[in-house]
Formats: sequence, structure tokens, C-alpha cells
Amino acid sequence: MITIDTTNMCSHLQKKLFEENGIYHSLWIAMQDDPELTAVVRSRQLHIYRNGKKVLVLAGKATPKVIREDKLCEILQKEK
Repeated sequence: MITIDTTNMCSHLQKKLFEENGIYHSLWIAMQDDPELTAVVRSRQLHIYRNGKKVLVLAGKATPKVIREDKLCEILQKEK
């Protein structure tokens, strides 16, 4: 289970990620079941890593930045 410090996270991103009707909520649920993933809040954005390599950056108002192709990115594409 991933736990993150949301103190410096953008409020728009918090809504999209944690509220059940948020567009990133299914991504958050998938992250909880994947032990290879870690996440860190930097510059109000959520940086997601798989085995220490960055795969995705989620921001509140900006579009997500795909760094590496990953199964998380596939979930994100389905949400659009």
C-alpha cells in the first residue's frame, strides 16, 4: 500500500486522485495493489516510480507526463 504526504500536493490533484469520481482515482487504486511502485510529491505534482525509475508525473491542472511506457499509463489512456 502506498502512502504519501499530501501536504504539498495541489488541491486539484488531490481531488482527481482521491475522490471516487476523480479521473485518476482508478490509477490510485491500481497503485495500491502494485508493490513495485513508489510515489513522491514534488513541486505539487505526484511523481510515480516503478523499481526506482520514473514512469509518470501527475499534475492538478496540466496533462499527465508519461516518462516511460508502463501498465499505469495504459490505465490512464483508458480513462480519457
